[in-house]
Amino acid sequence: MFLLLAALAGACLSLARPAPASAATDSFATRCGIRFCLDGKEYYVAGTNAYDLFTFGSGSGDTESQYMDKARIDAHFARMRGDGVDVVRLWMFSHEDWHGFEKSEGVYNEQQFAQFDYIIESARTHGMRLMPVFENYWEAYGGIDTRLRWQGLSGGQPARAAFFDKARCPGCFTSYKNYVSYALNRTNHYSGVKYKDDPTIFAWDLMNEPRYEAQSHEENVGGATLRAWVDEMGAFVKRIDPRHLLGAGIEGHGTQYGFGGDEGNPFVHLQQSPYLDFTSAHPYPTEYWADLTLDETKKLIRAWISDSHEQVGKPFFMGEFNVHNVDRAAWWSEIYADFETAGGDGSAFWWYQDRQIDGKFGVSQGAPELVVFRDHSARMAVKSGRTPGTPSPSPTTDPTPTTEPTPTPTASPTAGASCKVTYKLADWGTTFNADVTIHNTGTTPADNWELSFGFPGDQSITQIWNASRTQDGRNVTAVHPTGYNTSIPPGASLNFGFSGTSHPGTNGLPTAFTLNGSTCASA
Repeated sequence: MFLLLAALAGACLSLARPAPASAATDSFATRCGIRFCLDGKEYYVAGTNAYDLFTFGSGSGDTESQYMDKARIDAHFARMRGDGVDVVRLWMFSHEDWHGFEKSEGVYNEQQFAQFDYIIESARTHGMRLMPVFENYWEAYGGIDTRLRWQGLSGGQPARAAFFDKARCPGCFTSYKNYVSYALNRTNHYSGVKYKDDPTIFAWDLMNEPRYEAQSHEENVGGATLRAWVDEMGAFVKRIDPRHLLGAGIEGHGTQYGFGGDEGNPFVHLQQSPYLDFTSAHPYPTEYWADLTLDETKKLIRAWISDSHEQVGKPFFMGEFNVHNVDRAAWWSEIYADFETAGGDGSAFWWYQDRQIDGKFGVSQGAPELVVFRDHSARMAVKSGRTPGTPSPSPTTDPTPTTEPTPTPTASPTAGASCKVTYKLADWGTTFNADVTIHNTGTTPADNWELSFGFPGDQSITQIWNASRTQDGRNVTAVHPTGYNTSIPPGASLNFGFSGTSHPGTNGLPTAFTLNGSTCASA
C-alpha cells in the first residue's frame, strides 16, 4: 500500500515441509496448472504481509548482536505461526542509509543481507515460507526512483514509467538485473544454502505494484511495455533460479473490473507471460477511490480468480488486501469464505505488525479479525491435505541442488478396487485443464494405482501433475508418481490433474474409468 509505506519511510520506520528423501525437490512449492502444489499435493496458502521484518534492529553496530534484532524477528514469526500464517510476503529492497540493501548503485550492504539470511532461517525454523519482493514501484525505501536517479533521470509519478522503457533507461535494466542476480546467488551464512536453492522461499515478486501508467492510451490498456519488461526480467530470473515460483506483484486494477483504472498493467495479458507462475491482485475496497460494498468486493475477487484460472491458466494469489472504517472481522469472514468457495489459491492480508504503528491497516496479535484468519487458515490446510492447527513441515536446506532420484521399477498394482472418480473439466476450445479425484470406496488399499480412461475426442495431454501417464490415441493411463502417493487407503481420496490440447467442440467428460482393472463409478 504505497501511501502507508511513504508515510512510514518519512518517519524512519522504515513455509513449508520436509520432503521425503526420495523426492527432495518436492519440498519446493511448485505450480500444477491452475494450482500451487507441494510434495505432490495441491497447496492452498493462508498468508500475511510483514514487509518490515528487514528493519528489526538498530541498523548499526555489530551485525549479529546489534544491527539485527534476532529475538524480535523470532518472536514475530512465532506470533504469526501461532495465528496460522503459512507464507509471509516481505520487502527485500531499500536504498536508504538505514537498513539499506543497496545504498548506492552496485554496492550491496553485507550487514543487511546478513539480516535477511537470519530472516530466512527464522522462517524455516518456525515452519513458514517467504515471498520476498525485489523492488518497489513507489517511493518508500527509495524504490525505482532511486535507480532512475542513478541514471540521471527524474522519478515521481508518472515519470518513473521510464524505468520500464529500455530505450529511455537501459541502465535501469542493468542495475535491477545486477541486484536480482546478487540476491539469488547469495549464500546464506547460517545455512550455507544459496537463496536460489532454498525451499524456504515460497516465491519471488518482481516488484511491488509495478505499472506503466499515463504514457499513452494504448499503453494504459494494452500494457505492451510493462509486459516486455516482465518477460525480460522473468526470463532472467528463471535462468538463474528455475525452481522457485515467480509473480509480478501487480494490483489488479482495471476499468473492466470496476476497480481502479487502466494503468499499463492489464491483469490477463501481463500475467500470461510464460515466465510468471501465478497471478496477483491487491484489493483495498474501502479506499475512497474504490468505494466498494462487501458484495462488490466478493464479485471483484471472484472475477480475478475466474480470469486467473480460465484465461491465464495459473493460480491466483491475493498478495495484499484489507479494509478500514468497517467491521473488519465481519468483512474478512465473508471475503475468506467466498474466496475459498471460488477456488482462490492463496492470499496475504496487509499487514501483521509486531508493534502498534499503523492504525489504518495494521493487525496485531489478539485482534478479533485474526480469529477469522485462523479459521480460514485451518480450512486452507484441510484443502491442502494437512491437519488444521499444525504447521506445515519445514523445508530442508540442502546446500547443493538436489537431482531427481533414479526411477525404480514400478510394482504391480493390486488387483480389484472399489472406486468413484470425479472429473472436472475447464475447456477453452483448443486447450483445457482437467482435475481428477479418485475415491477409494472399498475396504482395501489401492496399491500402485493405475487409472485408465478414454477421451471423448481428439484430446492430447501436454502436462500432468501428481501422476505420470501414457497415452495411445484416445486411451490414457495415469499412474502414481514415483516414490510417493503410491497407495490410496480405504475411504481416502487422491487428486491429480493435467493440461492438454483439443479441437473445439470435441471435448467432454470420459464415460468410463477403471482403477487397477476395476470399473469406477463417476461422481
